Amino acid sequence: MNYVIINGSPRRKNTWKMVEQAKKNLNGNFEEIHLMKEKIPFCNGCFKCILESEEKCPHYDKIKEILDKIKWADGIIISCPVYAMNVSALLKNFFDHTAYLYHRPEFFTKKALVIVSTAGAGQKDVAKYIDETLRHWGINRTYKITYACGGKDSIDSKNINEISQKFGGDVESGKLHNPKLGDIVFYNVWRTLAHSENSMEADKQYWIKTDLINNDFSPEIKLNPLKKLFSKAMFFILKRVMK
Repeated sequence: MNYVIINGSPRRKNTWKMVEQAKKNLNGNFEEIHLMKEKIPFCNGCFKCILESEEKCPHYDKIKEILDKIKWADGIIISCPVYAMNVSALLKNFFDHTAYLYHRPEFFTKKALVIVSTAGAGQKDVAKYIDETLRHWGINRTYKITYACGGKDSIDSKNINEISQKFGGDVESGKLHNPKLGDIVFYNVWRTLAHSENSMEADKQYWIKTDLINNDFSPEIKLNPLKKLFSKAMFFILKRVMK
């Protein structure tokens, strides 16, 4: 198995200790990306990745290197400390550069492990935000490890071991899980917009090129009958609302 680690911490303290403990329970090859070293310029909000294509981003070369490693990986590990009750600026800046993936999800066969530490509070909210972002990318399933260390140089090895073992086992199984209902709703929002005359050209071309526009969900995922029916119903309703 191949794993890519995206480290959103500028340091290698408790959050990184958690990553190293999790790695002990995973079998495979690891590629580490430390966002501090990547020196990605701040997203300037030009909107070109959404309106024209991700290739028009002025920082595309930097972002493409990371996304190529995500495409290579079977499992993704994203680690981040809590800074001012949110993700670090390093990770937020990277996420800002991937905003187009909210419109054009593509990582439907990937699974992710989110690792968050804090000296005080906010770890669950930060992990939830990262999870939501990854689900908009299309990530099939996300596992979360959070830990409040209280300012001490310590980690909760037992919890890390239990969750990282589940994550690794799921990655190795190759099983693809049915999406949540909310993910199906968002999928059909963008699918419907790709059908409309008001669709942004980059979105329309992506949905047509991948043939997602003609599928109830990513074809790699076999929806159970109820979710397949739900997806068809959402598409029908959204087409009527958005026409």
